[in-house]
Amino acid sequence: MKQIDLEYNSERELLTIPEYGRNVQKLINHCKTIEDADERQIFAERIVELMLQMHPQNKNVNEYKERLWKHFFRIAKYDIDVKSPEGTQLEEEPSVELGKVEYPQKFPKMRHYGNNVKVLIEKAVEMEDPEKQAIFKNVIGSYMKLAYKNWHREHFISDEIVKNDFKVLAKGELGFTPEDQLDFLLANNQPNSSFNPKSKKKRSGGSSKYGSKNRSKGGRDRKSNNHRRRK
Repeated sequence: MKQIDLEYNSERELLTIPEYGRNVQKLINHCKTIEDADERQIFAERIVELMLQMHPQNKNVNEYKERLWKHFFRIAKYDIDVKSPEGTQLEEEPSVELGKVEYPQKFPKMRHYGNNVKVLIEKAVEMEDPEKQAIFKNVIGSYMKLAYKNWHREHFISDEIVKNDFKVLAKGELGFTPEDQLDFLLANNQPNSSFNPKSKKKRSGGSSKYGSKNRSKGGRDRKSNNHRRRK
């Protein structure tokens, strides 16, 4: 049985400019191996024309030919002996190392509270005034209960669950007492029961002058009809 050697992208050379694809990069690498200078120059110019056909929108850019030649030399890693058109400034671009972007999530087990809650708890722990700290702590706990309710609408929400989560996020440095209530924001978030949009009085037709006129006119018509029947 014949064995087929497969080449995976992970094993291939990294693409310098992915928008041109791997075949253009292979053509440029092959252009380096051409020994005849004139043939190598013609081959390079044809590659640039191919790059223009792949992205014809480059014609709308000022000095697009210079840009294509810059891309050509960049893919070739500036290690190729060909001549660029006159006026084309080719300078090797400095390599920039990109730093690692850290993910801001710090506590994935309690992501339903949000990352800002952890920041607020850290500020509450650092507070020196006990009275302000207690008020700020209760506001944070009430918000955590509201956030927990939004994510778990079908479950019963107990203050003990939120208090334990608060203590975990505060690393045991701050917590609640059994008497603390966490319904501050929940009470303010409830709709106003005293307001009932259906309780508005509808404007009756008899309140307008036109309605009273119509009723009086109808009454006169009925009287005249009864008088005719008697005759």
